[in-house]
Parts: sequence; C-alpha cells; structure tokens
Amino acid sequence: MKKLFSTLLLIIVFWHANGQFTLADTLRGSITPERAWWDLNAYALDIEVDPEKKWIGGSNDVFFTAIETGQVMQIDLQHPMKLTGADMNGMTLKIEKISPHVYHIQLKEPMTKGQKGRVHLSYEGYPKKAVNAPWDGGFSWSTNKEGLPFIATSCQNLGSSVWWPCKDHMYDEPDSMTIAVTVPKPLMNVSNGRLIKEEDLGTKRKFTWSVNNPINNYCVSLNIAPYASMHEVYNGQKGQLDLTYYVLPENQVQAKNQFKQVTQMLNAFEYWFGPYPFYEDGYQLVQVPYLGMEHQSAVAYGNQFKNGYLGSDLSGTGWGLKWDYIIIHESGHEWFANNITYKDIADMWIHEGFTTYSEALFTEFHYGKEAGQAYVIGQRKNIRNEAPIIGQYDVNNEGSGDMYYKGANLLNMIRQINNNDSLWREMLREMNQFYFYHKTVTTSDVELFMTDYLKLNLKPIFDQYLRTKFIPKLEIKKQRGKHYFRWQNCINDFEMPLDLIINGKNYRTKVTTEWNPINGKCKKGKIKIDQNYYILTK
Repeated sequence: MKKLFSTLLLIIVFWHANGQFTLADTLRGSITPERAWWDLNAYALDIEVDPEKKWIGGSNDVFFTAIETGQVMQIDLQHPMKLTGADMNGMTLKIEKISPHVYHIQLKEPMTKGQKGRVHLSYEGYPKKAVNAPWDGGFSWSTNKEGLPFIATSCQNLGSSVWWPCKDHMYDEPDSMTIAVTVPKPLMNVSNGRLIKEEDLGTKRKFTWSVNNPINNYCVSLNIAPYASMHEVYNGQKGQLDLTYYVLPENQVQAKNQFKQVTQMLNAFEYWFGPYPFYEDGYQLVQVPYLGMEHQSAVAYGNQFKNGYLGSDLSGTGWGLKWDYIIIHESGHEWFANNITYKDIADMWIHEGFTTYSEALFTEFHYGKEAGQAYVIGQRKNIRNEAPIIGQYDVNNEGSGDMYYKGANLLNMIRQINNNDSLWREMLREMNQFYFYHKTVTTSDVELFMTDYLKLNLKPIFDQYLRTKFIPKLEIKKQRGKHYFRWQNCINDFEMPLDLIINGKNYRTKVTTEWNPINGKCKKGKIKIDQNYYILTK
C-alpha cells in the first residue's frame, strides 16, 4: 500500500507540474485519505505569544470521531513553525514530516467507525510575517502610538496552519473550540467567541475564549494590544445580541461614532438574511493594524474610521461613501463565509460574490432599491474578465478576483430575471436560517438550491458567468419592421431572458443563440436594455 501511495504521489506531481500545481497544493487542497477517515469535533488551542521575539508556542488538542477505519492523521503546520510532539492517552505518537507543511501522525492502533479520540499536539516557532495583510497574511507585528505591541493574524488564503497545527481544509469545521492565549502585561488578547476566563500570571495574563458554533479555520484569530472596550446590546430577531468593540485607547472617540453603523448593518442584514448566525458567541468588532477581515464573531477592522473603502467609493456612484466599507462588507461575511462556507477555495465566490452583493442590499435597505442597483451596477468598472470566477478544485486554487464585482452583478441579474422581490428575500433567508445554516457547501449546492427555490433554469447562466470569462453579447438586427435578437460570445445553447424598454414600454423577451423576434414595433434608437443585466451589446 505504501508503494502504491508513493506511485500515486509521483503521478500527482507529474500531472500538477504540467498544470502548474505541486504536491503541496494537492496535500493542502484535497481531502486526502489521512483526512477523510476522521471527523473533526473540537479544538482546544493554548499558546503563548512573545511580541519581543516574534515567537509563539504551545499546544492544540484535536478532538475527533472516526467515520471509517484509520490510523494515520494528516496534520498541517506550515514551515518555519515546528510540530514538536504528539501524544494520545498519555502515549507518544510517531510523527512523520512528509512535506514542509504536512505531518502524518501515526496512532498506536487503528480506530474504527464511531470511536472518539483526542490527540495532543505541541508546537512552536516564528510564524510567517504578513507581507501585505490580509491578502498576503500571517502575523502582523505592529505598535501603537505609545510603542506598545499591536498584533493580529490573517490567513484566509494561506490557511490557519501558518500559525497553529490543525486539519487545514475548509470541508471539515470544528463544532466548537477554546482559544487560550498568554501575553505580556498590559496587553490583552481578543479572539473569537466569548471571553470566559482571565488569569493573572504575574508579568503576563492569559485570556481564554470559547466558541460555541462551528468555525472555519481561517476565521480563528488573535488580536493583541492594550485594548479599550465598549459594549452595547442589540435587540435582534433572535433576542438580545451582545456587541463589543475593542479599539486602541487613543481611538475610542472616533470608534464610538463610527461603530454606530454596526446596528444599521444588523438591521439591514437581519432583514435580508435572517438572524445573525452566532448569537451564542456575540458580535465583536476589533481594531487591527491592517485593513480588515471577516473573522467570525471577532470582525477585524482597520478602515481608519472612514466611510467608503479607506475614504473612496468602489462603485463611483457616491453611495459607497454613505457607509464604512469594512464594517458592512466584513460583517456581511458572517452570513456568507462564516455561516455558509465554501468546501473548496475554488468556490470562493460564494463568500465574496454574495457578500459584495450584500453591500448593495445594505444600500437598498437604507436608501432605496434604485440606490442599491446603482451601487452594484457601478461596480462593473472593476471587472476584468480575464479568467473564470471558479478556480480549480482540490489544489487550493481560488478563482478570478472578479468573484467580488462580477459575482455581485450575477446575483443582481438573477434577481432581475426572477422578478419577485419577496421570493428573492425568502430565498436568501432560507439559505442562511435553514438549508445551509452552519454548513460547508459547493457551487453546485448553491446552484441547485437557487434553481429549485426560484423555479428558474439557472444552469446556463451559472455556466456562462462562473465557469467562463466571457460576457454574453447581445446582437440586434432589424428586418421588415421587426427586431431580432440573439446571444453571441457565449457557451453553446446559452439562453437567458432579457427585459427591454421599447418606446417607454417594458417587454421581456426570450433570447437564445438563434435569431428570435420580439413583439412590438419600435423606431430606431428607441430600444433600451434594463441595466440590471450584465451583458455586452453589438
């Protein structure tokens, strides 16, 4: 069996060499045999952070259940971090390092279906320094104006194994976890969930946080600074929700004013998507030394207390300056990313497309439907159409950056095709409250759900806009007093209806790759296309 596995690895290396992927990509991005046999139940992370040395070390307990017979576990921890020990039931386990970022842990005996276990992992090292957080993440080591440490983690694309040992694949989330972090005084650590214990250790303090909901790997975070806190209670759709804000002391006045937008965000998103998905853990907004990140129940904030995206409007319409981009966008991820999570990073558009669209829904809730539509249409100037939105599966490969603005425009267009705002809202709430609540999903899951719920044939539309880089082009010709339409620059048999305004009247017409006429005579120059359709015209 070991020889067969080695042969398979050589085949994978050769195949990926031609496809510009490596064995490391496969080990990170696929559900390997060493991952597949066990289901992750919980983590108990307990570490110390030394800001002066930029060093961390400690342990992680992995609680799991065997879902089939297995004996070798894959644990991920990225170089230069080092896994220094593993034990189970007081017995030391054999560790084999099979790549710079992957370890195999050999259990003493095979485990069979239904058996539960706990593996204690010890580790230490100097974690990767973030180069351009949050995009090229790791540890951000900064200081406040008084020279005290101001530290935060970010690791969506890198994976959480850049700083702690875990099962670093998105398909399997722990049902809960604790995060205990020791830091020097006068610093505090803010992590996900609720603070359940604070211990005085002389020159140090230990903060223990408890997460009582499933959480994806990259959302687990450390935020270390001499924080000041503010608290309020939001009366939401599921009861009272604790809102806690952690900021540097010198920014308390600015934060008190800017963070009023949190309740505005909750009003809008609970209307559109249903109750905030993590009432048990509360909602926190935490100042960090980079722009921001959607860390579950501890949203990272670094937008300089400005409206827009660092003071600019990504849509160019003016609507994006009415609100703080990081508060709205990163909090929108609590529904789409943290509640509904992709299984494979190739489907990252599920996070970013829906959340970018949530910005338009926030705008619509507070300023009207036309404002929301203008905002999302204005974002089209940022679309590049250089590659498909969906990446390659099983190799940790995200798709095109168009997943943000093109993904949002795709959803806005499907809403237009659906032409039933009540049903559209029901669908979004059903996704978050019931069908995909606290689940990991694929594009196919989302596509089938939306197709069934809206009773529309969305397959050709998803295929065209997610799986190709091409935008359908509408070709028009006039013959004997009638106008004929067809799609070009599209997949075979592409079909999508279109809303037209002819001489001031609205018409919906069926458009395929074949010439089709529409009813209603119109004069030259009097045809207008509803701008909620993201298409090209010829």
